[in-house]
Amino acid sequence: MPWLSIRRWHKRLLLVGAALFAGLIAIGFALGADTAIEIHSHIMKERPWLTLLVAPAGFAAVAWISRRFFPGTEGSGIPQAIAASQSDDRRVRRQFLSLRIALAKVVLTLGGLLSGASIGREGPSVQVGASVMHMLAKRRRIASSRDLIVAGSGAGIAAAFNTPLGGIMFAIEEMCRHRVFQANSTTLTAVIFAGLMSLAVLGNYTYFGRTPAALSWPDGIWPVLACGIAGGLLGGGFSRLLIASVRGLPGRLGAFAQSRPVAFAAACGLATGIIGLASGGITYGTGYAESKAALEASAALPMLFFAMKLAVIWLAFVSRIPGGIFAPALAVGAGLGSDIAALLPGGTEVDAAIMVLGMVAFLAAMTQTPITSFVIVMEMTANHEMLLPLMATAVVAHGVSRSVAPVPLYHALAYPMLRRAEGRVSPAAPAKDA
Repeated sequence: MPWLSIRRWHKRLLLVGAALFAGLIAIGFALGADTAIEIHSHIMKERPWLTLLVAPAGFAAVAWISRRFFPGTEGSGIPQAIAASQSDDRRVRRQFLSLRIALAKVVLTLGGLLSGASIGREGPSVQVGASVMHMLAKRRRIASSRDLIVAGSGAGIAAAFNTPLGGIMFAIEEMCRHRVFQANSTTLTAVIFAGLMSLAVLGNYTYFGRTPAALSWPDGIWPVLACGIAGGLLGGGFSRLLIASVRGLPGRLGAFAQSRPVAFAAACGLATGIIGLASGGITYGTGYAESKAALEASAALPMLFFAMKLAVIWLAFVSRIPGGIFAPALAVGAGLGSDIAALLPGGTEVDAAIMVLGMVAFLAAMTQTPITSFVIVMEMTANHEMLLPLMATAVVAHGVSRSVAPVPLYHALAYPMLRRAEGRVSPAAPAKDA
């Protein structure tokens, strides 16, 4: 009677405990991020010019601490989780996933948000979840290390945004892109209990509230095509820009970034502060508040919001400070959708629906994960009436993006990370792990 096996139940309890712990860290991270954004917003309202000091100093400090004391925390965190899942060498995985790296990632990302950086917490939450679950592989044979990393990644997404279906789809579509998905029970358990922890602490909330926007048929086909094509071109082009930036910036700028990375991060912070001043402060942080206000029709997004937001996301990315691009990408999509809505006929409710389509289009194009994108946005807005338009937009945007950027963004970033990590380990026989 295997259901009476003490060893089996012990393993299951360890898995559940790790999932709850990962969810708890992600929830604390979310609350800390909201506080950091509020503090920065309050300071900027009182003395906007302080951004010219706060942003460069904050970017430089975060970049220096990350490089000096916590290598492996730079950037999003999703490429690190992918790179770790593709290696069988424990020494390589330790460079990307550990409790030390996870906690440092949280603190440094909060420091970036305090500085006004346009970064998100979804990528770091993936790395945190993968790190917590990976700890089990070192202690107990619950599942393979690869399956635990995949499960932790999905749990991080689920707990960060209260999107359990999105977490499962992310694990399948992004983390298992190049292999058969086999971590069913492990991933489901991790995502479910991380989601339950979020539900217990934060309640049954939706990230963008409830958006009762809808599109009628056949008039809705034009917003779907417009957002899909525009989002596909913009998201695919931006993905190519990010990939090219990792390979090296051109000319003297690239030499400066390579030789003096901390000073370069400070320069990126200064540019972020200048754009923030010019935009009236709407480009700081994740862009969540601005997007939510636009969806609720309580505030409008400027025509060039998406372009300014793209600029500050790129600046945070090339500065190599810890922080994700997932949530800021949703703000870019909202800005794009707002501009498209201004060109198409319709009322306020239709405008909100088109902004939601813009979010899906840009996210699906940038990450090339169409299923994950429409599922997450649908859960974030609690709007099941938009399911078919969201699906169609994601498919169109993904198809257009593939013609612009053949290699998916996170995997293109993970490959060089993995090669560098493998080069840093000793040439002795690798320490293999299943």
